[in-house]
Amino acid sequence: MSADRDVVLLETVRTHRARLLAAFLFGDLEERRVVNDNRKRVIGSMVLAAVVCAGCVGFSFVTTLLAEQAAERAQQQQQFVVPSPAPTVRGGDREAGR
Repeated sequence: MSADRDVVLLETVRTHRARLLAAFLFGDLEERRVVNDNRKRVIGSMVLAAVVCAGCVGFSFVTTLLAEQAAERAQQQQQFVVPSPAPTVRGGDREAGR
């Protein structure tokens, strides 16, 4: 039974020394405990949301620009390709002219 008391006493002393060392290095307990108000998470989330929005806008802009360029190319190709008029010779017109 005396061994258990000794172990408890040693652990208590170790805990007190750790608390005293922490108080000496980092200040009083109230000063060490910081209210977790998640400011960093909110700011980080806002920055991440802004980056995602900018990425979506950029992707939309690029796809629209590429689609417009493809439409212009197709229109230019249609302008250069001029179908040659095929002669329309009717068999009945030749006979009537004779």
